Amino acid sequence: MKILVLNSGSSSLKYQVIDTDTEEMLVKGYYERIGQPNAFLTHKVKGEKHKFEHPVKNHEKAIQFVMERLTSEAYGIFKSLDELDAIGHRVVHGGEKFKKSVLITDEVIQGIKDNAVLAPLHNPAAILGIEACQKVIPGKPMVAVFDTAFHQTISKDKYVYPIPYEYYEKYGIRKYGFHGTSHQYVANRVAELLEKDIKDLKIVNCHLGQGASICAIKNGESVETSMGLTPLGGIPMGTRSGDLDPSVVTYIMKKENLDANEMENILNKESGVYGISNVSIDFRDIEAEALAGGKHARIALDVYHYSIAGYIAKCAVAMGGIDVLTFTAGVGEKSPYSRGEICKRLNCLGVEIKGKLNNVKGEEVEISSPESKVKVFIIPTNEELMIARETEKVINA
Repeated sequence: MKILVLNSGSSSLKYQVIDTDTEEMLVKGYYERIGQPNAFLTHKVKGEKHKFEHPVKNHEKAIQFVMERLTSEAYGIFKSLDELDAIGHRVVHGGEKFKKSVLITDEVIQGIKDNAVLAPLHNPAAILGIEACQKVIPGKPMVAVFDTAFHQTISKDKYVYPIPYEYYEKYGIRKYGFHGTSHQYVANRVAELLEKDIKDLKIVNCHLGQGASICAIKNGESVETSMGLTPLGGIPMGTRSGDLDPSVVTYIMKKENLDANEMENILNKESGVYGISNVSIDFRDIEAEALAGGKHARIALDVYHYSIAGYIAKCAVAMGGIDVLTFTAGVGEKSPYSRGEICKRLNCLGVEIKGKLNNVKGEEVEISSPESKVKVFIIPTNEELMIARETEKVINA
């Protein structure tokens, strides 16, 4: 089955076409600055990258242009779109309504819109992509794959917040968790590498990028995760604060005379390791500054590494132990320094890695020492493949 995987942003569109029979990625692309006069498409097929400077006013026009590339003789993989079997859409927030991937209907679209209040930056963008496909490729079966769905197995004692229960009942305020497709992919992949049934493993996966979350996976199911109601919660990230004493927020608002939107902007875009270091939103720049003796960069990374190690320990408590620790996403895959600092703080749990083994970037490899009580792996994530698998499963069902 040939599946188009779409990840729609408010002014962007990422896509891949995956052949699920071979799990081969046939083509990938990224449309940037949609709606602006300098919009452009980067399209990679058959090992060659092509750039098209082509302004489009909306997602419908962007998808139309992409479909023309996919069926063109020079840049395409299809003679016609009849060869495309289905479309899988990444949707960030499914709330409590969507506990698994679903075939997209009018009712599902309304449900995604209803949950937009919980993901105002992401769900409306997904709707743009879905509705554009309905117009450009009418009749194609489409599936919504939710970042939150994988975490719907977390028990109520771990997702209910200690605030008046009526806010959960009225507004659905609870922990949801995100990066579900990444956590699911990595957990299944490491089980394959170990040649073990995933139901026999206790796995902690660290998805560490600009956005970051930790997930405890027991018997193949998510039982704890760091992100909460929104992708702002959990560990510190590139520009996001992660968890705070709630009084920090109200105190700053009063002192600086800020409204809710201004405070939310600070927590999402001016905080995290960037907020402490004041160096860059790029972890590579912060790491370089810290190693060169930069005081605030060092503090930022120490806070980051300590928080991650602490949440890994929390995940071990949630599962009653830990067999495997995995690192994925930009920082997780490409920063030997961060992996080393995190694992050093986990020696108390029997985690040991070898420096030489750890000195790799972006490779699928075990980095734990023979003496380690916990297996430690780097597993490059593949969320698009996971979305394609989920889409095929729903279509076949």
